[in-house]
Amino acid sequence: MTINEIQDDIIKEFSVLDEWMDRYTLLIDMGNSIPPFDEKYKTLSNLIEGCQSRVWLHAEYVDGNIIFHGESDAMIVKGIVSLLIRVLSGHTPQEILDADLYFIKEIGLNEHLSPLRSNGLIAMLKQMKLYALAMTKKLQ
Repeated sequence: MTINEIQDDIIKEFSVLDEWMDRYTLLIDMGNSIPPFDEKYKTLSNLIEGCQSRVWLHAEYVDGNIIFHGESDAMIVKGIVSLLIRVLSGHTPQEILDADLYFIKEIGLNEHLSPLRSNGLIAMLKQMKLYALAMTKKLQ
């Protein structure tokens, strides 16, 4: 699936829920469904700066694609991590760099996060794009 197809699926999933409490519940459920994060990756180098809660993000380059793994100690933030991983993991570095992540606005996430969580979301996206950029440079 393309990044945009995945985003469109997420938008559909959230669109059936009118109440934001239900959307938060879906977000928490999504966070609980991601694979366990290997403790060996809970390092300072994988810790995302700028997040209110602790968020770890690890990237691997496998067969031309970046595979992301993530974890957070906060339930809603872990759900956000799971969404970003779902959208960006398994794509080439260039696809990640070129991605327009419109689903964040479309599901209303940007309007329903506290300023600190919004900063964390921006920090996570920035780190994922930095991983993609670094892997692009390695391939040249």
